[in-house]
Amino acid sequence: MLKLYKLSDGGGQYWETWEEASGVHRVHWGELGTIGESRIVRSTLFSKAEAQIQKEIDSLVPIGFLPIEPEDHAILMIEYAIEGMGSESDLRKRHALEDRMNETLGWSGLGACDGGSIGSGTMEVCNFVVSFELAKRAIEADLAGTEFADYTRIYCEGADDESLSPERAPE
Repeated sequence: MLKLYKLSDGGGQYWETWEEASGVHRVHWGELGTIGESRIVRSTLFSKAEAQIQKEIDSLVPIGFLPIEPEDHAILMIEYAIEGMGSESDLRKRHALEDRMNETLGWSGLGACDGGSIGSGTMEVCNFVVSFELAKRAIEADLAGTEFADYTRIYCEGADDESLSPERAPE
């Protein structure tokens, strides 16, 4: 998978591609925080999908689309109160939320879930995001009215540290 971003104050655009099958690739693009659009690129007798996609990449980089390094993503945590070390039901809920966050954040160009933890009275799901504020708004809207709406907080891990702000993505 390749993800490129063109960021601006308060938003930006994303473009990404991945192989779905041999010779079949998906290209997905849009405004950060939106589902955007996608299309399938297939290899043909005269043109490999990879070459078609590379031409597109070569046209995007000069206009400011660049990858964002993992260390430049904000770490967005979704926290829930649980009893003690948690139950099997809590663990199932965490795994379902991890899947949901991969869908929500992935299809809106905002990032991906990196797993979670459970125990000592809390359960957390960790997400790497390119825009903390946009991702937080998207997650709050996505979880409203669902079994996941009972979170205790959504926060940026490390935001207390002077070197880390909630909005860590480069301009």
